[in-house]
Amino acid sequence: MRKRGIGPVSVANSTVRSRWIEIDKDARVEVTSEDDAYPIESPLSVDGRGAWRAAEPGAQTIRIILDAPRRLYRIWLVFEERDVARTQEFVLRWSPDGGQTYHDIVRQQFTFAPPETTREVEDYAVQLEGVTAVELTIVPEIAGGAPRASLSEWLMA
Repeated sequence: MRKRGIGPVSVANSTVRSRWIEIDKDARVEVTSEDDAYPIESPLSVDGRGAWRAAEPGAQTIRIILDAPRRLYRIWLVFEERDVARTQEFVLRWSPDGGQTYHDIVRQQFTFAPPETTREVEDYAVQLEGVTAVELTIVPEIAGGAPRASLSEWLMA
Protein backbone atom coordinates (compact mmCIF):
# COMPACT_ATOMS: atom_id res chain seq x y z
CA MET A 1 0.00 0.00 0.00
CA ARG A 2 1.24 3.47 -0.85
CA LYS A 3 0.07 6.31 1.33
CA ARG A 4 0.99 9.80 2.36
CA GLY A 5 -0.40 12.20 4.94
CA ILE A 6 -2.15 15.26 3.59
CA GLY A 7 -3.12 17.05 6.81
CA PRO A 8 -6.43 18.66 7.69
CA VAL A 9 -8.22 20.69 5.01
CA SER A 10 -10.88 23.33 5.59
CA VAL A 11 -13.90 22.78 3.38
CA ALA A 12 -13.84 26.43 2.34
CA ASN A 13 -10.27 26.12 1.06
CA SER A 14 -10.57 22.69 -0.52
CA THR A 15 -10.64 21.90 -4.23
CA VAL A 16 -14.42 22.30 -4.06
CA ARG A 17 -13.90 26.01 -3.39
CA SER A 18 -14.27 27.03 -7.03
CA ARG A 19 -17.76 25.51 -7.10
CA TRP A 20 -19.16 27.29 -4.02
CA ILE A 21 -21.71 29.96 -4.90
CA GLU A 22 -20.24 33.42 -4.40
CA ILE A 23 -23.09 34.96 -2.44
CA ASP A 24 -21.70 38.50 -2.71
CA LYS A 25 -21.87 38.25 -6.53
CA ASP A 26 -24.80 35.89 -7.17
CA ALA A 27 -27.39 36.74 -4.50
CA ARG A 28 -28.74 39.18 -1.95
CA VAL A 29 -29.10 38.43 1.74
CA GLU A 30 -31.85 39.31 4.19
CA VAL A 31 -31.32 38.93 7.93
CA THR A 32 -33.54 39.67 10.92
CA SER A 33 -30.69 41.18 12.97
CA GLU A 34 -26.92 41.33 13.18
CA ASP A 35 -24.32 42.44 15.68
CA ASP A 36 -22.17 45.14 14.00
CA ALA A 37 -19.01 43.30 15.07
CA TYR A 38 -20.23 40.03 13.47
CA PRO A 39 -21.81 40.88 10.08
CA ILE A 40 -23.67 38.36 7.92
CA GLU A 41 -21.08 38.64 5.13
CA SER A 42 -18.52 36.79 7.27
CA PRO A 43 -19.88 33.21 7.29
CA LEU A 44 -21.08 33.45 3.68
CA SER A 45 -17.59 34.02 2.29
CA VAL A 46 -15.71 31.13 0.68
CA ASP A 47 -12.51 32.30 2.36
CA GLY A 48 -13.95 31.83 5.88
CA ARG A 49 -13.47 35.32 7.30
CA GLY A 50 -15.46 34.99 10.51
CA ALA A 51 -18.86 34.50 12.08
CA TRP A 52 -22.27 36.20 12.14
CA ARG A 53 -24.11 36.84 15.39
CA ALA A 54 -27.56 38.26 15.99
CA ALA A 55 -27.82 41.60 17.76
CA GLU A 56 -30.64 40.33 19.97
CA PRO A 57 -31.75 37.03 21.54
CA GLY A 58 -34.45 34.79 20.10
CA ALA A 59 -35.19 33.16 16.78
CA GLN A 60 -33.42 34.66 13.76
CA THR A 61 -33.76 34.17 10.01
CA ILE A 62 -31.16 34.48 7.28
CA ARG A 63 -32.47 34.35 3.73
CA ILE A 64 -30.33 34.07 0.60
CA ILE A 65 -32.19 35.16 -2.53
CA LEU A 66 -30.38 34.03 -5.66
CA ASP A 67 -30.19 36.32 -8.69
CA ALA A 68 -31.15 33.42 -10.99
CA PRO A 69 -32.53 29.92 -10.35
CA ARG A 70 -29.75 27.47 -9.45
CA ARG A 71 -29.20 23.77 -9.02
CA LEU A 72 -27.91 22.99 -5.50
CA TYR A 73 -26.11 19.81 -4.65
CA ARG A 74 -24.36 20.64 -1.37
CA ILE A 75 -25.04 22.81 1.68
CA TRP A 76 -22.39 23.26 4.39
CA LEU A 77 -23.24 24.83 7.78
CA VAL A 78 -21.02 25.31 10.83
CA PHE A 79 -22.28 26.50 14.21
CA GLU A 80 -20.02 27.22 17.20
CA GLU A 81 -20.66 28.02 20.86
CA ARG A 82 -17.73 28.16 23.26
CA ASP A 83 -19.34 29.81 26.27
CA VAL A 84 -22.92 28.72 27.02
CA ALA A 85 -24.46 25.24 27.26
CA ARG A 86 -27.67 25.29 25.24
CA THR A 87 -29.85 23.31 22.85
CA GLN A 88 -30.22 24.97 19.48
CA GLU A 89 -32.64 24.21 16.67
CA PHE A 90 -32.46 25.25 13.06
CA VAL A 91 -34.64 24.81 10.01
CA LEU A 92 -33.17 24.97 6.50
CA ARG A 93 -35.68 25.51 3.67
CA TRP A 94 -35.61 26.26 -0.04
CA SER A 95 -37.92 28.03 -2.45
CA PRO A 96 -38.44 27.55 -6.19
CA ASP A 97 -40.48 30.75 -6.58
CA GLY A 98 -38.57 33.64 -5.01
CA GLY A 99 -39.79 32.98 -1.49
CA GLN A 100 -43.52 32.60 -2.10
CA THR A 101 -43.41 28.99 -0.90
CA TYR A 102 -40.74 27.03 0.98
CA HIS A 103 -39.91 23.34 1.32
CA ASP A 104 -38.02 21.98 4.34
CA ILE A 105 -34.61 20.46 3.71
CA VAL A 106 -33.87 19.66 7.35
CA ARG A 107 -34.93 20.50 10.90
CA GLN A 108 -32.17 19.75 13.37
CA GLN A 109 -31.55 20.13 17.11
CA PHE A 110 -28.23 19.74 18.87
CA THR A 111 -26.75 20.61 22.24
CA PHE A 112 -23.64 22.66 22.85
CA ALA A 113 -21.87 21.65 26.08
CA PRO A 114 -18.65 23.69 26.39
CA PRO A 115 -15.82 22.98 26.75
CA GLU A 116 -16.31 19.53 25.17
CA THR A 117 -19.00 20.11 22.54
CA THR A 118 -18.53 23.53 20.96
CA ARG A 119 -18.86 22.96 17.22
CA GLU A 120 -21.57 21.45 15.01
CA VAL A 121 -20.85 20.80 11.33
CA GLU A 122 -23.69 19.95 8.95
CA ASP A 123 -22.85 18.80 5.42
CA TYR A 124 -25.90 18.03 3.28
CA ALA A 125 -25.87 16.40 -0.13
CA VAL A 126 -29.00 17.65 -1.89
CA GLN A 127 -30.46 17.53 -5.39
CA LEU A 128 -32.50 20.68 -5.73
CA GLU A 129 -33.39 22.18 -9.11
CA GLY A 130 -34.57 25.73 -9.78
CA VAL A 131 -33.66 27.10 -6.35
CA THR A 132 -34.35 30.83 -6.06
CA ALA A 133 -34.06 31.26 -2.28
CA VAL A 134 -32.68 29.39 0.72
CA GLU A 135 -33.71 30.27 4.26
CA LEU A 136 -32.10 29.35 7.58
CA THR A 137 -34.03 29.96 10.80
CA ILE A 138 -32.08 29.50 14.03
CA VAL A 139 -33.61 29.18 17.49
CA PRO A 140 -30.48 29.58 19.65
CA GLU A 141 -32.02 28.07 22.80
CA ILE A 142 -35.19 26.02 22.55
CA ALA A 143 -35.91 26.72 26.24
CA GLY A 144 -35.83 30.49 25.60
CA GLY A 145 -33.60 32.94 27.39
CA ALA A 146 -30.86 35.31 26.32
CA PRO A 147 -28.54 33.34 23.96
CA ARG A 148 -28.04 34.92 20.57
CA ALA A 149 -28.02 33.01 17.31
CA SER A 150 -24.70 32.68 15.51
CA LEU A 151 -23.31 31.04 12.40
CA SER A 152 -19.66 30.37 11.55
CA GLU A 153 -19.97 29.11 7.96
CA TRP A 154 -22.69 28.74 5.33
CA LEU A 155 -21.60 27.60 1.90
CA MET A 156 -23.66 26.22 -0.97
CA ALA A 157 -22.71 24.56 -4.23
